[in-house]
Amino acid sequence: MSPETDGTSAVPITICRDPNAQSRPSVWSIELANGPMSPPLQTKCGRQERQGGVCCRDFKDDDDRTLVDPDIVRDVIIGLSDGLTVPFALTAGLSSLGESRLVVLGGIAELIAGAISMGIGGFLASQAERDHYRFLHRHTSLRISRSCMGELEREVYAILGPVGVDEHTAKAVAKCLRDVECDDSPDDESPLDGDEERQPLKMKKDVGLTPFLLKFGEGLAEVPTKRLYMSAITIGFGYLIGGIIPLIPYFFVSRAHVALLYSCILTGAVLLVFGAIKARITGAGNSPAGYLWGALSTFMVGGAAAAAAYAIVALLETDP
Repeated sequence: MSPETDGTSAVPITICRDPNAQSRPSVWSIELANGPMSPPLQTKCGRQERQGGVCCRDFKDDDDRTLVDPDIVRDVIIGLSDGLTVPFALTAGLSSLGESRLVVLGGIAELIAGAISMGIGGFLASQAERDHYRFLHRHTSLRISRSCMGELEREVYAILGPVGVDEHTAKAVAKCLRDVECDDSPDDESPLDGDEERQPLKMKKDVGLTPFLLKFGEGLAEVPTKRLYMSAITIGFGYLIGGIIPLIPYFFVSRAHVALLYSCILTGAVLLVFGAIKARITGAGNSPAGYLWGALSTFMVGGAAAAAAYAIVALLETDP
């Protein structure tokens, strides 16, 4: 009697079958997961051993916040930090002229030029990172093709050994990854069903021993092309948004010295809020004290940079 008719619960699994045949998902009884037969990995679950039959994926932590991509956070921080400090120092120096109109004109000119420059810099930096990875990928792939299995096993064990993987398992991992990357035997011309599943893997650059050594041995990963444009846009707009904040008071107050005071207060408040938000989205703040430290640290770093820039401008403006 099949699991569909005996009343036991079942889940669908994916198997390799003839693409011309009628597609129908197979089933595997969850109650048989702990039986003598080993279930497929997609259906293996320990919910039957827990009270209430709850899957481990359904458990939630006390803090289940969704963190933002660290690359995006880094670019936002770079753009906003520079935008809050550089235009502020410029407007502070121009405030000695006494007219807010001149401060606004000079600040907007610097803001546009700075945003474009920062965006281009982010694009070129990501492009250089991508080119560096591709060069190392080619170099490592050629080295693997001419290295013996023993050398490759030693490299894999040097990565996996410190994290608790035994030597026998490390050798098996090295052999599996090398086979995926370098297996080009004539038998592959007429692959079986199992080999058809592996063929798409061989077409990718992110599988095999080369990306494994680069990612876990060197800490490098492929930089997608869209990352170049995302970095440029994020840094550029971050600088633009951060740089417009110190200029806001000058739009409404005609006396530049008075507007400078409001600009200092507004910039400081934004630095505090930005620091607290940064602690939230990066996971650094797990308590009110963490959020407070994130706000104060950002305020101190940004404030120190702005104060140093303003002090240098003021020093250069003094008469000899």
